[in-house]
Parts: sequence; C-alpha cells; structure tokens
Amino acid sequence: MVAAAAMLAATSPISAKTISVEAGADAQERLQEALILAEPGDVVALGKGKFILTDGLSLDVDKVTVKGEGIGNSILDFTGQLGSGEGFLITSDDVVLRDFAVENTKGDGIKSKGADRIVYHKLRVEWTGGPKATNGAYGIYPVESSDVLVDSVLVRGASDAGVYVGQSKNIIVRNSLAIENVAGIEIENSYDADVHDNIAWKNTGGILVFDLPDLPQMGGKNVRVFSNIVIDNMTPNFAPEGNIVANVPTGTGVMVMANSNIQIFDNVLGDNGTSNILIVGYREGTDDPNYNPLTKDVAMWENQHMRAGWAPDFPGGKEIAAALGGSLPPIFWDGSGGKEYTPYVGDNAPAISLGVSDIKAELSTAKPAQIEPGQKKPAKLPAIKMPESMEAVIG
Repeated sequence: MVAAAAMLAATSPISAKTISVEAGADAQERLQEALILAEPGDVVALGKGKFILTDGLSLDVDKVTVKGEGIGNSILDFTGQLGSGEGFLITSDDVVLRDFAVENTKGDGIKSKGADRIVYHKLRVEWTGGPKATNGAYGIYPVESSDVLVDSVLVRGASDAGVYVGQSKNIIVRNSLAIENVAGIEIENSYDADVHDNIAWKNTGGILVFDLPDLPQMGGKNVRVFSNIVIDNMTPNFAPEGNIVANVPTGTGVMVMANSNIQIFDNVLGDNGTSNILIVGYREGTDDPNYNPLTKDVAMWENQHMRAGWAPDFPGGKEIAAALGGSLPPIFWDGSGGKEYTPYVGDNAPAISLGVSDIKAELSTAKPAQIEPGQKKPAKLPAIKMPESMEAVIG
C-alpha cells in the first residue's frame, strides 16, 4: 500500500488546481495569462458568457484541461479577431478540451500540432454567417500527433474541413455532427483511424479519406468508416480557389483518394448528387518520387444506399451519367490502377468503374462498366483503442 501510494504521488501533480476565468472586460489578457500560468494537472475553467477576443490563444503546457460550461454557455468569440491565424493553438501533450464553443475565427478554429494524446470532447466550432469562402479553413484541426480522440463535437461552416486529422496515427472521430462545411470530416495522410457514429449532413463532401504528396507523412492506410449517417451533402463547394478540396464534387458522400486498406461498412448513405461512395486516384500530377497516387484495398459492405448520382459535379460527369441512363450509381470508382486495384463491393447497390486506369488520362476517355465481381472480402481491421487515461476523462 505504501509503495503504491508513493508511485501515485510520483506520477500525479501534487498541487493541481482550478484556474477560473470569467467572461467580461480584458477576457483576452486574463484567459491567455491563465493558459500561460497553468501547470500540469491544472484545469482552466471557462465561465458562462461570451469571451470577446481579438487575438489567438495558445497553450504549450502538458496535462492541462480547458473546460467550459457547455457549447451554448461558454463561447470564445473571435468575430473581432485582428490577425488571420487560428483561434486556439495547442502544442503540448495530454491536453483535454471540452464543453465550450469557438465562433468566427479568421483562420482555423482549434488547432493542435504535435500534441499527443489530445481529447476534443463536446465542443462546437462554428462560423455563424453560414458557408463562405472567407471562413476559416478547419474547425477541429489536430496534425502530426499520436492518439487523437474527437468525440461529440459540432462543426459548421469550415471552408476546408470541419473535422480534419492530418499526418497522425491512432485516431478516433466519433459521435459528431459536421454540417455545411466543404468537407465534413477528413482523414488525411494518416494511419490507423476509426470514423464512426457521426452525422455528415449538408456538406460538399461528407467524409474524405485522402493522401497527398509532398508531405512529411504519406501513405495513408488502415482507416475504417462505419456506422455513420452521410446524407444530403449538396452544399455547393465554397473552398477558396487552389485548395485541394476545391476539387471535391458537390454531392459526394464518402470519398477515398490514394489510400490503402480502407473499409466502409454499416453506413447510411443517400441524397448525394454525385455519388454515395467515390473512389479515385490522385490525378493532379506530382514530382514526389515517394508518393503513391493509387487507391488500393478499399472494401465496402452492408451499407444502406438511398438516392445518389442524379447531379454529378465533375468534368464529363453529366455525359457519363447520360450514357448510363441519366444518373451515376451509388458506388463509383475511376478505375485507377486497373484490375489489381478493384475495390471489394459487398453492398447490394450498383457499382461501376470508369475504366480509366491511367491516372494521367482524362475521365472523358471513360468506358463505364460494372465493377467486376469476385473480389474477396477482407478481414475486418482491428478497432482503434485509445489509452485508458483518455477514455477516462470523458467518462
């Protein structure tokens, strides 16, 4: 008993405290000061009301919790932000962010970089003026991290992605609502992720799994997208010109590009005018010799498909739809890589390949055909697990 107590004392903060910060005059200075003075184990507690902020906030202390009194009660309001950076930047490990809202940042909403074992729980990030190209790019934005848990967040109005996890490992995004973003939820250049029990509604594209060239971590793999509702993603693309997501067709449900070992199952998909599931290679061209632009080992099964494909939003899409009787099927593969890269389709829904195996070729050269049957269903990827300490903080 004595030994156990000694070990606990050695690993736990002895003087952990709560630093309370209320809304009102000088909120910017008082809140940033609390984040600077916090020590490992401390809780920075946000009171009720709107915190009127004119500059970004930052936290670089490990093992700090920032906690409000609910997403409708504790609001960090950046409407008057003078700079163009993110609203809240975290660069430390073992941080918990929960129960508050961030509104109208000029740049990204909440960004964490190199922050391992980070928890985003019961947060709201919103641009209250609706979808606009001038909104910040990302809502929830963890990058270059291991053990990322995003749970029960709401993101609305991001001009790139509502929830974006990039160049990271061991990721869970669950129980969240992404609405009226360009991309609702995006997993990019990342390994080992579970995206489940979310609602992606009224975005341009609901859930994206991408891998891009010229980044420190490439070769995205091992992502499961399951038990989500991905419907009515028909918001016209409002990404600023030049962004990669500016190429996402309006009306995309789930889109996979240049990844491997991707499993899409038990989702409800429908009212997506381009396609419920879109699988493509990276066709923009790159000089990166280490980048693989092909998409391999994608599998779909037991998804529920509703209406899709009546308004394909990509070059040549209308002509291809006309050749197929007026619309695209719910499952759509560009054919990149050829037969070796044929996805497994276990859904009871039409699925076609455009047959454009060369990623340098124009889609207008398509020769649409049903995806060849006979692919073997892969074993289900193992579930992603977070450290017990991370699950414990949200109960």
